[in-house]
Amino acid sequence: MASPYDLDTRWSAKRDTFWNGFKLHVSESCTDAPEKERTAPNLITNVATTASTVPDTKALDGIHQQMQRRGLLPGEHYLDSGYPSADLIVKSRQSYGIALITPVLLDQSRQARANAGFQADAFTIDWKYQQVTCPQGQTSSSWSPCTQHGYPMIVVAFTKPACGPCPVRELRTTSRRGFRQLTTLNPCPLTEALRTARAEQADRHWQDAYALRSGVEGTIRQALAVTDSRRARYRGLAKTHLEHVHSAVALNLIRLNAWWNGKPLDRRHTSHLARLELSLAA
Repeated sequence: MASPYDLDTRWSAKRDTFWNGFKLHVSESCTDAPEKERTAPNLITNVATTASTVPDTKALDGIHQQMQRRGLLPGEHYLDSGYPSADLIVKSRQSYGIALITPVLLDQSRQARANAGFQADAFTIDWKYQQVTCPQGQTSSSWSPCTQHGYPMIVVAFTKPACGPCPVRELRTTSRRGFRQLTTLNPCPLTEALRTARAEQADRHWQDAYALRSGVEGTIRQALAVTDSRRARYRGLAKTHLEHVHSAVALNLIRLNAWWNGKPLDRRHTSHLARLELSLAA
């Protein structure tokens, strides 16, 4: 607890920003159609209020549940890199039919960080026979399921005789043990989803499509300028969320008025999901 006046608020930090309060997650409709070809304005479809200490990945499934109850699930959900995980990419598609368009965490192996050597995605996985083959054709010697941070994982290791005489051993491993080990292999659906997402986000067409989300700054700017959403006027998570709902309704009315009267809003792009850190009002 961070305040004797509001037991729901929490202290939180993001880079150089520190605040006592909540987080506001805003979802809106968006389109890549040219301005003259649009048939409806971009409207806010959901607002979610969470404690400031709740990670974005923990909030996303609840957001999808709220949108599902009102029949407002999108086919594609554009998110920043704080929301997705391998599990959410798979679950969102299986449970809600939603494709998450979002940058995913890149390979964190030593070779990937140094941009030298064989990265984890360069290894071929045979899920049926539980073996991994390196780019040089050597197969793994062990396949060990385990649990890391509460999640099922797989540790795969090669033998020293297989890695030792390899002509490109420096590209495979720099370990003093003399053999390569893959320590963060997710179960099959999650690993394949991550590999696919990483390959897609390296493509220029994907990057051009993801640029649609850059308009999130317009949503944040409008929310701050019109409703001062950076400040929580009431105490408690429930009342603060109700305030956010009223603010979203007000913004939608402003957008509808501008649309019906042919007046441009002070924004240039659109986005699906934005996040604000909210401080407790004095």
